[in-house]
Amino acid sequence: MAAMTGLPLIDDAWLVVPLFNEAEVIGDVVRGARERFRHVVCVDDGSTDGSAAAAQAAGARVLRHPVNLGQGAALQTGIEYVVGAGARYVVTFDADGQHQVTDAVAMVELARAEDVAIVFGSRFLDDRTRAGLLKRVVLKLAVWFTNQSTGLRLTDAHNGLRVIRSDAARGVHLTQDRMAHASEIVLHLQRTHLPWREHPVHVLYTDYSRGKGQSLLNSVNILVDLVFR
Repeated sequence: MAAMTGLPLIDDAWLVVPLFNEAEVIGDVVRGARERFRHVVCVDDGSTDGSAAAAQAAGARVLRHPVNLGQGAALQTGIEYVVGAGARYVVTFDADGQHQVTDAVAMVELARAEDVAIVFGSRFLDDRTRAGLLKRVVLKLAVWFTNQSTGLRLTDAHNGLRVIRSDAARGVHLTQDRMAHASEIVLHLQRTHLPWREHPVHVLYTDYSRGKGQSLLNSVNILVDLVFR
């Protein structure tokens, strides 16, 4: 696929997209990503709505779980696959359209320019992301909990957009299948003792993404998962 933007395709950074019942939007997400990234891998986690077929038709490589195992398991499958396939960087990217390809590209460029192994996306480093006050409070509590348990000092611990160099990715062994995997991956990356940075990103909340799990209630569930994992 030639880059429709006229910009060169990125070969060494592979997108990993956990996928569960996102048939309505996944085609557009994959097509948008493939305007800059040659390799997009969707891990279909037991979808029942045709998500896998839609992703494949849009140009993604699709791995399948026969049953729903959870986002953490889907990420682990994808990370292991792309590292084994020779990716220099793993880019974790959500399936619901809330992440911006331009942010992913900028984060890869930062990893290369500063020779850092991990770049965490943060929606709290600028004012582009429009999250409600209560949601911000809950997410900040999740950040505090994650920072206390991992020793890192992040501004956004539960953002699914990350760039992970292959040497760091080999240290990720996720066992949490619910939302606590987002803190677990931070802990595993911290234990690599490899250099990291944060980068501002724009998380686009839409009616669709809110309906698929970006509600305030889901943010509360993140805290519940963290405390009782």
